[in-house]
Amino acid sequence: MTPSDASAGASAGRWSNLDRPPLNAAALQRAVVTESGLWTSLEVVAATGSTNADLAARAAKLPEGAVLVAEEQTAGRGRLDRSWVAPARSGLFFSVLLKPGDAVPQERWGWLTLLAGVATATGLSRAAGVEAVLKWPNDLLVSVDGEERKTAGILAERVADGVVVGIGLNVTLTEDELPVPEAGSLALAKATVTDREPLLKAVLRSLEQWYGNWRAAGGDPAASGLQETYAAGCATLGRHVRAELPGGRTLTGTAEAVDAEGRLVIRTAEDRHEAVGAGDVVHLRSVH
Repeated sequence: MTPSDASAGASAGRWSNLDRPPLNAAALQRAVVTESGLWTSLEVVAATGSTNADLAARAAKLPEGAVLVAEEQTAGRGRLDRSWVAPARSGLFFSVLLKPGDAVPQERWGWLTLLAGVATATGLSRAAGVEAVLKWPNDLLVSVDGEERKTAGILAERVADGVVVGIGLNVTLTEDELPVPEAGSLALAKATVTDREPLLKAVLRSLEQWYGNWRAAGGDPAASGLQETYAAGCATLGRHVRAELPGGRTLTGTAEAVDAEGRLVIRTAEDRHEAVGAGDVVHLRSVH
């Protein structure tokens, strides 16, 4: 859908914010979809409930590399089914379809969430001049007035023969528009670029590179360099944390490593090491 197509079905006021122009789908398609590249299609829609849900519903009929972008998400989801809602065209809300197939054992597919985090942080560093750090397992943080704020979230979901990876990135949200005080945006982090088109292209190209390396290594996080790069950019490691685990259990201690399975290894006060595969992690303080 081109911007003109999208605007035809919307009210005139929908596109009235000149600081937030619509994406040019045709230009993005030309730049991203290449004959020998990973991305096979790129579609932009004016609004949808969830790009992840839409792409997952069509995954069986689509080839690997389909990209779905929404100018506005009305029912975007994060971890633990938390909502992800933002003003239209204030960020990048998109999902990609990946099908590692037999090249990567399915027990390693869980690394795709962490891979997407590394790729997004790398792409933003290059294109926006802002340092984004990783919060295990699926958030990106930026510094706003010296304070860590969440600016992006990632949600990977299994489909029949692959994985849909959704990324939500706050780009131009102002303080008044933030859903919660601990949220942030690239604009608030003083990014040098807030034009969404070069940002989207940079993230997709970075994701293609990291995914290609990981797939070529059979999904081995060490051989592909993914495990080392994730650890180097992860703000969770070395912190005193509280992990809120499924079933209501809470674990407190020092986050020491991300293991070969992508789990967060926490050392408790009793000097016991426990690997956490899922949960919500709260940064309590740095450990020196």
